[in-house]
Amino acid sequence: MSTESIERIYTINLGKVLLSPNNQRAKRAINMIREFATKHMKSENVKIEEEISHLVWARGIRHPPRKIRVKITKDDGNVIVSKYQEEKVAEETTKKSDKKSDGKKKGDKKSADKPKKEEKKVEEKKTEEKPKLEEKKSEEKPKEDKPEEKPKKAEKKSESKPEKKPKKD
Repeated sequence: MSTESIERIYTINLGKVLLSPNNQRAKRAINMIREFATKHMKSENVKIEEEISHLVWARGIRHPPRKIRVKITKDDGNVIVSKYQEEKVAEETTKKSDKKSDGKKKGDKKSADKPKKEEKKVEEKKTEEKPKLEEKKSEEKPKEDKPEEKPKKAEKKSESKPEKKPKKD
């Protein structure tokens, strides 16, 4: 065979895992990854890295991911399935860190403004909590008032009934 290694990146759809019973879904997902690698790399000797296994099992046996992004490498008949790590993410993080460092150098005032905003938020929260407590108290008071009002209404009704009876006579 050739000594060249073939490396490809795939997104494996694991949606059909949901058709299997709850307590066997993660196992089925691992088997589906193995079958996918066998089919696409045309080799029976497939090894799945531990990182992929942890990714599939992270949410338990019942809730594996619906899709998974992998890098499949074939070397002399051996197929290795590993987690795909995007190069773009690494580039973006370096760009973001450069922007943050530039922002701190240029605008020290901006970083000073942030604590003030946080202080305002804390004050707003405190003021919001006080009305809530007052609202609760006011809600309790009408409940107490309502039983007092009912007997008064009952008295008025009883008073109005006798008035109607004499009119009938």
